[in-house]
Amino acid sequence: MKKAITARHFDLHPDIKARAESEMDGLTKFFENITSADLVLEKARHRNIAELQISVARDRIVGSAEADDMMQAMLAAVDKVTTQLKKHKDKLKLKKPEEVQAMAESVTRPKANPEDVDM
Repeated sequence: MKKAITARHFDLHPDIKARAESEMDGLTKFFENITSADLVLEKARHRNIAELQISVARDRIVGSAEADDMMQAMLAAVDKVTTQLKKHKDKLKLKKPEEVQAMAESVTRPKANPEDVDM
């Protein structure tokens, strides 16, 4: 999973960055096929805004939150995305499971044949 963390209008503290990375890694517990996660942390006067965008096979899931503290805003955005990921996974289970499995394998498997690669 590709991860990107962006801080707008403030300097990102290493503690917040480390917590954000661990929270984004934790999202794979709820849905395995996450291709990328983009977290934007923005400070605008007295507002702390966090927006988390997750890319899964064919969809994009977005959660944003605003709080007095940047850590609280980030955790609230992650909670919103977690809820959406759970719903997304349940919807996929209701569809044809064979198609879901084939799509997941096509997204996560490499295109090269391992026997053709010279080492």
